[in-house]
Amino acid sequence: MESKDALDQFLRYIQLEKNFSVHTVREYEIDLKDFLAFLQSEGVTQLNDVEYLHARIYVTKLYDEKKARTSISRKISSIRSFFKFLNREYDLDDAPFRSLYHPKKEKRLPNFFYEEELSQLFERNYGTDPKSLRNIALLELLYATGIRVSECTSIDLEDIDFHYSIIRVMGKGRKERIIPFGQYAHEALVKYIEEVRPVLMKKTKHNRLFVNMRGEELTPRGVRYILEEMIKNASMHTKIYPHMLRHSFATHLLNHGADLRTVQELLGHANLSSTQVYTHVTKEHLRKTYMSTHPRA
Repeated sequence: MESKDALDQFLRYIQLEKNFSVHTVREYEIDLKDFLAFLQSEGVTQLNDVEYLHARIYVTKLYDEKKARTSISRKISSIRSFFKFLNREYDLDDAPFRSLYHPKKEKRLPNFFYEEELSQLFERNYGTDPKSLRNIALLELLYATGIRVSECTSIDLEDIDFHYSIIRVMGKGRKERIIPFGQYAHEALVKYIEEVRPVLMKKTKHNRLFVNMRGEELTPRGVRYILEEMIKNASMHTKIYPHMLRHSFATHLLNHGADLRTVQELLGHANLSSTQVYTHVTKEHLRKTYMSTHPRA
């Protein structure tokens, strides 16, 4: 079986039938193209000829390249799904990949901002010009809701209900969820939508909430660029990426007494274990605070 044809069929399947997002489909494509290139280098040109030994050598190669365990685990999942699809459609043997084990995840605590740092980030970026108003609205919404950057850039105007201060987002696996937002985000969004967005949208027409300075739909890459510029404006010597605001959202909720199940639902996590990592963050924060402030610590 030709690998290119099989890959094209699989990508169409996960996009059209499984309703995976464009971003997820792209990750599958990258992972599988990397594996197929490896098979070519090993002299394997037909998928029917792939054996367990090839799978083990590939995983060993990933470890030798110092890939993160999460990346290796994702690649294994991508390959498994690919061969499971081929097994179902063409009776291709997928046993070599069922035997692969996922590496244990590294216990890395998520990076987040302390509340004082976020206050500084907001204060240093307030302004009355269109760009500042747009940027503050973006920052307020990301922190107020904890949404992913892909969810943020997919929001349409009709997804926001200002009467109830809630927003509808489409998460992973095309799962819809409703998230509330507070007064700060409410005011920033209203100001941006009424005063800024129409000015930027003079030459374009679409329903996306956030736009760049040319009125085009804001991309995840554009969001990252905006946040980096805001960090520079605040003279803060730290890195920033959209997921840090999601981590901060969850950590601050738990620090102020929110229960784990509520945070899980707000974040759109399928499993509670994904949310529980933030309890470790809050415990570590408490420990550091205690050690630095208690007289006999």
